[in-house]
Amino acid sequence: MQDKGGQGDGELLIRGSTVRARLGPLMPDQLLIEIRVRPNASRNKVGGVAGDPPRLVVAVQAPAVDGKANAAVIKELAKAFDLRTSAFTIVHGELARDKRVLIKGELAALTGKFEALCGTLF
Repeated sequence: MQDKGGQGDGELLIRGSTVRARLGPLMPDQLLIEIRVRPNASRNKVGGVAGDPPRLVVAVQAPAVDGKANAAVIKELAKAFDLRTSAFTIVHGELARDKRVLIKGELAALTGKFEALCGTLF
């Protein structure tokens, strides 16, 4: 982990395969991650990176219709992070493939799991 610096806002920048995750100034036990969703995939999987800037890839079998893919994304992230689905909130990109997801939980465990998932080949 590396301190991003700047205006002293407490923001952290995690570099794992150049994927970014941020801890905002008022979120002591929350992690904001950027993901790329692949709906209609042949299987559900969380891992690897894609895009520019690189984002954690979440592939789901559900189609991107009526929120089905978003529900599947939350379910797969919950499995990958070993948390309940209530710990995840999509805060940006509800209708897009690139999303920002807020995760509530112990920061050290979340960052470790996030870095491990980003390092896996997709």
